[in-house]
Amino acid sequence: MLRRLLLEGVGWVLVVAGIAALVLPGPGLLMIFAGLVLLSQQYEWAERRVDPIRLRALRSAAEGVQTWPRLAGSTLAALAIGAVGVLWIVRPDAPGWWPLRDSWWLLGGWETGATLLLSCLIALATLAYSYRRFHGKPAAFVELEREIEEADRADEG
Repeated sequence: MLRRLLLEGVGWVLVVAGIAALVLPGPGLLMIFAGLVLLSQQYEWAERRVDPIRLRALRSAAEGVQTWPRLAGSTLAALAIGAVGVLWIVRPDAPGWWPLRDSWWLLGGWETGATLLLSCLIALATLAYSYRRFHGKPAAFVELEREIEEADRADEG
């Protein structure tokens, strides 16, 4: 019973955090996927959504490494998130141009910085995986699109 509650709680936290990470820095689709994997052990509705989310996360990862400008942009974005995480951890004094009280400078403390660094590492690992699996391999991308179309047809019927 405790295991079930724990897995369900972690699953819901991952799904909610993943939804937030779709607009905030972080691996949103991966977190939603992980949360649904946990929830799928208890709920049939979650099990039906695991594969479509997995395929869309893979598509997003594949698109991020399709061209050199996209790969460079994705890498720079991940590194920028990491740099901001380091800034949060180091927590320098508020600069002179900061218009609010110093206590409002870099809210969240080292915990925020640690989660940003974790997001950076996950993003870089995802980029490395995607590069090895998809970059310069149009057949792999076409196969992924075929899988997505099949999953969509199965979901409709």
